[in-house]
Amino acid sequence: MKIDETVAAIVTGGASGLGEATARMLVNEGAKVAIFDRDAERGGRVAGEIGAIFCEADVTDEASLDSALAKARAVNGVERVLVNCAGIAPGKRTVTKKRETGELVAHDLPSFRRAIEINLIGTFAMVSKSAAAMAGLDPVTADGGRGVIVNTSSVAAQDGQIGQAAYAASKGGVAALSLPLARDLAGFGIRVMAIMPGLFHTPLFEGIAEEYRKALEANVPFPSRLGRPAEYAQLVRSIIENDMLNGEAIRLDGALRMQPK
Repeated sequence: MKIDETVAAIVTGGASGLGEATARMLVNEGAKVAIFDRDAERGGRVAGEIGAIFCEADVTDEASLDSALAKARAVNGVERVLVNCAGIAPGKRTVTKKRETGELVAHDLPSFRRAIEINLIGTFAMVSKSAAAMAGLDPVTADGGRGVIVNTSSVAAQDGQIGQAAYAASKGGVAALSLPLARDLAGFGIRVMAIMPGLFHTPLFEGIAEEYRKALEANVPFPSRLGRPAEYAQLVRSIIENDMLNGEAIRLDGALRMQPK
């Protein structure tokens, strides 16, 4: 599918990191972009800089999503591209031992549930709501394509580290959604893909010690560095433009395989 001024796109988590880079890429290619994010200050600033619109949205709140979708569609029309980048990366072991008392404590359910709610259920909520609208659009490709959905998984889906039970489970779910969603939506000409980023220089890495960053980079076979958000956006563009990419999760990691810790 060609990206041009006739294409409306929505990017969740578009105020920073991978989502911001994707929003910038789509605008540069001519698309009409709506940024969905909880951070109204930063989201509004990024949208103003690139000529997008900002819609405050919480992917765990259905009413919030419905309101944001209505706002985006009123300005840009129904989206043909959805890129889901909204997510969190919690870290907690299944059982921890308190240093002071030696007490063994189980992983709390609220934080596990929150990771699933945001990363997995939030992603599916956006997919289902967006696909229902996309399905009513006219085809724009010779094969009858109507739209493209790109979800963000993680290499943790396959290489979950110590302390990543909640994160790996949520991102594993996102990766596993790719094929059934693609099959569900094939009859409507809607493709669904997932990207599994490795170590990328996002706000998550802001403020970490340089020596720790260099140690992380050394674990990446080639190129031995953190990925750049623009490289994630470049893969999103390739997915949109290549009509045979469907129902799969692609690792984007420089051949990295995460160690236990």
